[in-house]
Amino acid sequence: VQLQASGGGLVQAGGSLRLSCAASGRTFNRYTMGWFRQAPGKEREFVAVLSRNGGSTDYADSVKGRFTVSRDNAKNTVYLLMNSLKPEGTAVYYCAASTSIWGLRVREAVYSSWGQGTLVTVSS
Repeated sequence: VQLQASGGGLVQAGGSLRLSCAASGRTFNRYTMGWFRQAPGKEREFVAVLSRNGGSTDYADSVKGRFTVSRDNAKNTVYLLMNSLKPEGTAVYYCAASTSIWGLRVREAVYSSWGQGTLVTVSS
């Protein structure tokens, strides 16, 4: 599956953004979809994940209660709604697709397809 992330930009602290990730190629609903981010000078980290049918989600502790992941399988798209953004949320955000088991959902290694990343900059 090929992935194309979009929706990044510059936002003030406390603001909101919605990222989108459009998929093409193989059947989208076969994939667990994750979001990861990489801040300047730091390693990439897990942000959020959504199961194939959208029934299960998981979030990094740092974004729980502020970020919401969702998907529209009819549109082959996954979304990440980010509210109450903080300056430490400045990063390149990546979407990724996995066919692995749910128990491995936070591990980068199980994601076989990655989008190109979209930059989110949160100003203080």
